[in-house]
Amino acid sequence: MTIETIRPFLLASVFAVLTMASSTGFGVAFGAFEDDMKGGLKASADAVVATVYGGDEAKAKAVVDKSWVYYKRAHLHAGALGTEALALILLLAALSSVSVRLRQAAALSSALGGLGYGWFWYFAGRAAPALGGTGAAKESLSFLALPSVTLILVGTVLSLVCIGLAFRKPRA
Repeated sequence: MTIETIRPFLLASVFAVLTMASSTGFGVAFGAFEDDMKGGLKASADAVVATVYGGDEAKAKAVVDKSWVYYKRAHLHAGALGTEALALILLLAALSSVSVRLRQAAALSSALGGLGYGWFWYFAGRAAPALGGTGAAKESLSFLALPSVTLILVGTVLSLVCIGLAFRKPRA
């Protein structure tokens, strides 16, 4: 595979690597600032414990704990989906008998979807303590989650179509 084979997938590659870099960034932040990050989530909940949680500190703590789980989901999803997008990009680049536009669409969909979905989990975790729960946070960010998941699914289906087209038997 040459740089010319990969060149049509440059933009998708950038987004895939940004997605993986997000995962790495989350991991580094966890190692360097875990206590500060958890403290920020707690402070966010503490600021509204009387109004949003009705004074129930146990409920606020449960939401803060779940928010930390969402931060970890952001790290894991970004790592996995960025890697998946990069693997698809390399596979799609090799399928030269298939329309480059179709392959680019598959690659870009996968990469953008992965980036958006990883960040969705981070933003949901960050928003949940102030909103009173993770359900409210996810609902408030559906504008990011739904298109991201759709892009991932479209990218995966288009990749399967490209594979099918590349390996179909020529008509005699």
